[in-house]
Amino acid sequence: MTRLQLFSYRLVSYLPVFCLLLIVVTDLSSRETKSTLKDVEYARVGEHSLKLDLHFPEVTEDSPLVVWIHGGGWRKGDKANCYVKWLTAEGYTVASIAYRLSSTAVFPAQLHDCKGALRWLRANADKYGYDAERIAVTGSSAGGHLAALLGTTNGYKELEGNVGGNLDQSSVVQAIVDYYGPTDFPRRIKTQPHKTIEKNSVVYDLLGGPADEKIELAKLASSVTHVTADDPPLLIIHGMKDNTVLIGQSESLKAKYEALGIPVALHVLPDGKHGGMEFYMKPYSGLVCDFLDKHIRK
Repeated sequence: MTRLQLFSYRLVSYLPVFCLLLIVVTDLSSRETKSTLKDVEYARVGEHSLKLDLHFPEVTEDSPLVVWIHGGGWRKGDKANCYVKWLTAEGYTVASIAYRLSSTAVFPAQLHDCKGALRWLRANADKYGYDAERIAVTGSSAGGHLAALLGTTNGYKELEGNVGGNLDQSSVVQAIVDYYGPTDFPRRIKTQPHKTIEKNSVVYDLLGGPADEKIELAKLASSVTHVTADDPPLLIIHGMKDNTVLIGQSESLKAKYEALGIPVALHVLPDGKHGGMEFYMKPYSGLVCDFLDKHIRK
């Protein structure tokens, strides 16, 4: 047998295996494409493109929607860091949204972007299959701040904005999950001046100046300022040993909710610090699922 004949024989012998591998790779690729849709533009502000990622459950049709807002001190972070993608295995569609960072624009630009994303998501619900009437918002740290603020400022025109249009759509949510987010900047001025007053601190950059000199804006940016009796149910998860966002921030928001008789729960990790995967694992993942099942599952 010549070398050419031997090569042809081996090629034919391996052809079925090659074809099988090609089918498997193609199938995996199509599954990945079906399960995740990345970098969908929901708005454009000037030259700045605002995008989101959609993570779908096995059955998307009529699924509840959970909107994730990433953390990073309002100055960094990325929608790719979506710590609740595991909710797709529980039948939820998850949207992870980007927003303008404090280096690009000061507050309330970040909240305007988040509300613009909510309106876009509602406007496109039929296209993607999730249920526009069953939406929860969640986020960690700075994202938890924005999630709680979004959920408690329904109808507040100054904080609604017009980013992305779709102004015929509502930015109301039916539930909030706040992972260790700051909620009370006036209180934080007293307990953490290095985070709120000092030049180039995270809140200084967010507000465009020291929080004690921008006290009205600091109040406007605090979810405790806006709580009313018609606000959605709230679940808060916070670490007792968190020195970045003190647990007193979550206690302030919980107290406001309790005073008005709105459903609220604060779960504390006794050894928890500021973030870490333990916040998104059992038993706390189960608490989140139970909360969402109760409030946005049919």
